[in-house]
Amino acid sequence: MSNGTKKTKLILVTGGAGFVGSRLIERLVKDGHRVVSLDNYFTGIRDNHVPGAEYREGHTRDIEKHVPEHPDLVYHFGEYARVEKSFEDPIHFIWDLNIAGTFAVLEFCRKRGAKLVYAGSSTKFADDGAGKSQSPYAWSKSANTELVRNYGEWFKLPYAITYFYNVYGEGEIAGGPYATVVGIFKEKYKRGHPLTVVSPGTQLRNFTHIDDTVDGLLVVGERGQGDEFGIGNERAYSVLELARLFGAEVVMLPERRGNRMSGSVISEKTRALGWEPKRSLESHIREFVELHKGVVPTEKRVLVFSTTFAPIGGAAEHALGDVIEAMPDVHFDVITTKFAPGLADVEQLLPNVTVYRVGVGRPSDKYLLPYRGARIARELIRQHRYIFIWSVLASYGALAAALARRSQHKPLPLLVTLADQQIPGVLSLRYVPLRFALRRADQVSTTSERQERDVSRAAPRSAVTLSNRSGDPFANQLRFLYNAILKKYQ
Repeated sequence: MSNGTKKTKLILVTGGAGFVGSRLIERLVKDGHRVVSLDNYFTGIRDNHVPGAEYREGHTRDIEKHVPEHPDLVYHFGEYARVEKSFEDPIHFIWDLNIAGTFAVLEFCRKRGAKLVYAGSSTKFADDGAGKSQSPYAWSKSANTELVRNYGEWFKLPYAITYFYNVYGEGEIAGGPYATVVGIFKEKYKRGHPLTVVSPGTQLRNFTHIDDTVDGLLVVGERGQGDEFGIGNERAYSVLELARLFGAEVVMLPERRGNRMSGSVISEKTRALGWEPKRSLESHIREFVELHKGVVPTEKRVLVFSTTFAPIGGAAEHALGDVIEAMPDVHFDVITTKFAPGLADVEQLLPNVTVYRVGVGRPSDKYLLPYRGARIARELIRQHRYIFIWSVLASYGALAAALARRSQHKPLPLLVTLADQQIPGVLSLRYVPLRFALRRADQVSTTSERQERDVSRAAPRSAVTLSNRSGDPFANQLRFLYNAILKKYQ
């Protein structure tokens, strides 16, 4: 028994090694329940494990195999959970994690008579209901909430559907493509980076502290039945307002598909159970900023390597040019080759781009880029406080970038974007320099699963960023923009 009154239960939490799941497990274990976590560790991490809970690794699609017990209550958080990223990841990936996985969880609960608390997505309430079809992720979550309701009608499955609203707080995901917006801003602030805001910046978001979210989940798990248990703070902020709470420089990014403009919190049913939010976003950020006083800001500047660049180049180089034009507040120093006669050594192509060229104006200039390009880069790094280094394609430019970093006491983060590049086989002469460069990159951005498999032969698995990997937060935002633009040329 817990506290002398509550019955001890067997509770299953899918996604129990994630941000919300792990914090919920802390409270459940503290209340004396037996708790089992099922997680595939796609975004969950073992550092989130809570002493006293049982952890099993596996896909929710195989829940019957991993959990032979008959739990009293199932909290289902183990799904794919990012709006804009769902345009970039393969659609079958989202289907597998969300549709197939949730169907298996529903069947598991139906056969065992367990109550299901499902984490729906508040995106379906956005923009007067249009939000439920604005992205693959939003559609999958909306379809799942309908299926959960139908299981309640068809099979009398006890259930409650909750909705989160930008959960923040200690333990949130702060790095990689699946980071939360508050987590991204915190990580950038700690590194002295400007904060990136997707245009127009007026899109409204509600933010709810993790402790308030867990409080809501506990009362809904205990007494909630049915749909529309929103667990959210009604106070809305525009994304620009959120950025300004940190008091840092802001860089605007172009608009993105699936980026809803508004939303509404539906918390009436949760409040009727006695829940209310108690924590303030402004107080939370104020305490964070105070804790990280004295951070030295970087310049709004990126160092780029590209074997060729304007006026010479293909899809990868054209996409680079579009990124530069789309981010006028950021200066790009591009180190490249002349490749053809008549081009200047140094040229200011736009107010925010300076091009440094090596060679004599021939295709063979690429062989000079690793040495001469690295030398130019080292001089520029002495003059400027760059955010990160970016190599367009894993070629001679990437080799130059890797060599330039070798002389740094604290190397700048290095992002390598591969576009549609074909990776040479291990017997190719080009494979050795490619492997040297990729193994020294912090992030290698692939655009297909096949490319990811090919790259994994040469690069550390942890550096590949087709799906969920960490990395520099500013570079992740730029990488996402670049890959979106690149699709226009493919």
